[in-house]
Amino acid sequence: MTRNIGRIDSVLRIIVGLALLSLILVLHGAMRWVGLVGLVPLLTGFLGTCPLYSILGISTCPLGARK
Repeated sequence: MTRNIGRIDSVLRIIVGLALLSLILVLHGAMRWVGLVGLVPLLTGFLGTCPLYSILGISTCPLGARK
């Protein structure tokens, strides 16, 4: 897959993903599983590619860094 997430975007996604995953430890009952949504930004941040960005033709990655 082609990288379409820049460094800043990637770091922000990882931070947001970890914050959402921490909800599993903080919330109680069925609401705690909402934290699993954090896996999406976490994985896209680590992989450097976002399927939604690909569909919309968006890229925050510098031109020389795409592979």
